[in-house]
Amino acid sequence: MRSGIMYISLSYILWGIFPIYWKVLDHVSSEEILAHRIIWSFVFVLLLLLFQKRFADFLYECTKIVKSPKILLTLALSSFLISANWFVYIWAVNHDRVLETSLGYYINPLVSVLLGMIFLHEKLNKGQQTAFLFAAFGVLISTVHYGHVPWTSLILASTFGFYGLAKKVIKLDSAFGLALETFVVFPIGIIYVLYLESLGSSVFFEWDASTNFLLMGTGVITAIPLLLFAKGTPKIPMYFLGVLQYIAPTITFFLGVFLYHEPFTVVELITFVCIWTGIIIFTMSEPSFKTIWKTRLSK
Repeated sequence: MRSGIMYISLSYILWGIFPIYWKVLDHVSSEEILAHRIIWSFVFVLLLLLFQKRFADFLYECTKIVKSPKILLTLALSSFLISANWFVYIWAVNHDRVLETSLGYYINPLVSVLLGMIFLHEKLNKGQQTAFLFAAFGVLISTVHYGHVPWTSLILASTFGFYGLAKKVIKLDSAFGLALETFVVFPIGIIYVLYLESLGSSVFFEWDASTNFLLMGTGVITAIPLLLFAKGTPKIPMYFLGVLQYIAPTITFFLGVFLYHEPFTVVELITFVCIWTGIIIFTMSEPSFKTIWKTRLSK
């Protein structure tokens, strides 16, 4: 189990420090970063599959998917959802909204539970209902004070929540899934980069070498945490996964406050305290979490 915890923790740590990478690329438009992230993620995963001699298995999975219109449609939907999520995240970081991205990923598990209730007819236990009310109250406080809904946070949480729903339909190996999702939007990424080149406004090959390498590296930093996560997940209990998932937004939160010095007023504090309270209640109300504690107390 230790190796599982190590893999999962490392994946969340890498996801948590993503803002540092995007900040280094803040001289590049969010749209162009997204296009390169799609392109190089597809290229990197494809090379990885070839290196692991799994490309034939990947092609076999593709032939099965092509025969199912439902899975094809869901795959297209999941591709656009994750692309939208990536874009909003990159845009938010490079527009000094790191704290909003942190908030979005804190409330994501609660949004996922709500979506499960609506679309999969899953029932919320009392703890989950209370947790959701705390989170909603935190968002309401921010909305009333600033006069607008924290759209960045809600879009990040909802796109990733719907993406999770889509992934329940497409049950694929993580590398296969990333390859297919980026393949769907790969032509859009290529066309957009070529369009920028035709206008003379693309930074790729027009800027310094470090920028080119960083743009190409977006594929590597996208794939590695996902592969670590996939390697670690089977080795740890679900309640551990439920706790560890908050490593990423917590790191991002500290980056926003202490590294990038984003405003953190009493209103933000109250909002986050409400969210954190909801998360604690949510985590402790998970059936797997309660079972493990009952087992330990009975010994």
